[in-house]
Amino acid sequence: MLSDEQLVPARVRTAPPALVALDIDGTLFDRDMRLPIVTVDAVDRVRAAGHHVVLASGRSLVGILPVAAGLGILDGWVVASNGAVTARLSSTRPGGYALQDVRTFDVGPVVRLARAALPWVQVGVEVIGWGYRVSSLFGDDEVNGEQRVEPVEELGDVPVSRAILRGAGVLALLEPLRTLGVTATPAGPDWIDVTAVRLSKATALENVRRALGVDVSRTISVGDGVNDLEMIAWSARGVAMGHAPGVVRDAADEVTGTIAEHGVVAVLNSLL
Repeated sequence: MLSDEQLVPARVRTAPPALVALDIDGTLFDRDMRLPIVTVDAVDRVRAAGHHVVLASGRSLVGILPVAAGLGILDGWVVASNGAVTARLSSTRPGGYALQDVRTFDVGPVVRLARAALPWVQVGVEVIGWGYRVSSLFGDDEVNGEQRVEPVEELGDVPVSRAILRGAGVLALLEPLRTLGVTATPAGPDWIDVTAVRLSKATALENVRRALGVDVSRTISVGDGVNDLEMIAWSARGVAMGHAPGVVRDAADEVTGTIAEHGVVAVLNSLL
């Protein structure tokens, strides 16, 4: 028979909640642009354990909201547009969110520089929660939300959170754009995302971390793109997907499996 001392419940040691920042495309989504059920389940278990899962993407807010819903995240934080837009999800709010921080810039000089150098460049400027005003239509699989075609000279009439420049040779504009005092991030061989100066997923995530009261040592990030470099450097545990470019894998603290191997699930399971 057990003694009274042996019947005393054992103490269970629990770690403080972590902030887990997750890229979307190439990290959560498979190559068919679907959320694998194993990923959804892993996110659900990590959140049930008390950790904060924050989606951090180059996508606009309107492109992140359906992903959050698919993961069952109806209340929490998201970082959109490479750090230009931070929102707090809430099932009681109209539209399901409240904007917490929006960083804008004067896009007029950007449009003029780009079109002077490359008259064929395609321009899109973000309208938060709706879509894009564009010089010509992008493919439905290229941008999220609605699109409205407008004269290119009118696209720079108001400050915006993010602009897109797309066209052959556009990467040659990276340094000239940066001299204008903006952040220019390559997002493909013919694509540049433009946001306000000194912005990244990391700058927005640091504000979220402070709001949540999570210790720096309890920050984790997973990503696969060049726009994830600052986020990986910011987090105490920066993880690159196995299919990420070499520059991203080299910058990470560790490398997980590829998207086909559900590499993000292995990272999430390690928190349990």
